[in-house]
Amino acid sequence: MTGVLPDRSASDLVLVVDDVPGNLSVLHDALDEAGYTVLIAANGEAAIERAVQAIPDIVLLDAVMPGMDGFELARQLKARPETSHIPIIFMTGLTETEHLVAAYRAGCVDYVTKPIRPQELLARMTVHMQSARQALQARNALDAFGHATMAIHADDLLTVGKAVWQTALARELMQRYFDAPVGQVPDEVLSWLRSQTSGEPRPLTIGAQARQLVLSLQQRTSDDDWLIVMREVSDAAAVQALQRAFKLTMKEAEVLYWVTKGKTNRDIGDILGSSPATVKKHLEHVFDKLGVETRNAAALMVMGPPSRLAPPAPEGRPRVGRRSRSSRVA
Repeated sequence: MTGVLPDRSASDLVLVVDDVPGNLSVLHDALDEAGYTVLIAANGEAAIERAVQAIPDIVLLDAVMPGMDGFELARQLKARPETSHIPIIFMTGLTETEHLVAAYRAGCVDYVTKPIRPQELLARMTVHMQSARQALQARNALDAFGHATMAIHADDLLTVGKAVWQTALARELMQRYFDAPVGQVPDEVLSWLRSQTSGEPRPLTIGAQARQLVLSLQQRTSDDDWLIVMREVSDAAAVQALQRAFKLTMKEAEVLYWVTKGKTNRDIGDILGSSPATVKKHLEHVFDKLGVETRNAAALMVMGPPSRLAPPAPEGRPRVGRRSRSSRVA
């Protein structure tokens, strides 16, 4: 598909894939009337092109099509980093158990049987889009704090070796440390997971001392998936995590990082190749963005739990130990 992408500001975007023009027309009208923005595709190749370019909120997919069928299309969409999070609902006349199992294994979240009942389809779409949106927000939040996340289905540890899902940062780290294809779980990680059969889970550390990747095993999810949290340990990774978490510039994040290490403005200036006055100015911006007034409070916000932070003083009452800005950042 070429040209201008549909306006998504006011509605969710639905990609409908079916090789029968009559089915496309009926679904387009029903979805349009319900307030959705609709893209259509008559075959698998066109569907992939539209999905990659527009990133729809949900895909409605016919199972039986000439050429690339719905099962293969679903597998390809789930294998792509940019489309793996999109929920897929199969639309099918195939009701045998083997076909339904194949649909779920291909990556669908639900299926509806033909002839399609629009109200039932709309209700299912609403549920799955809301769940997908919440899951994506949660995964993005983990990435923002430098904790990449990947899930592997328990039954796949011995056979498949593929991730059920992984965040963008997790994909980046897998490629950087293992040169692993997207979605593929390296043998070293699979072996580590298979060894976690009893007792306290042990982390896996990969890389040299200067830059390491630490993988920790969390409890299984409700879907019986193994949840792995990855954290890169290095000065650069810590600075990047601060930048994402507190919406700082790179220089501000670097200054804050070295503040947490107990360095003075002069020390930080020597490390970063800046003057103490420049460091002081960056630190003033950090205080403003974090809503704190002292170096200790800034370090505590980064290193300690929120419950340890002192509540703000009421308006008109000075905080204990309050100092002028020049002394706070010196």
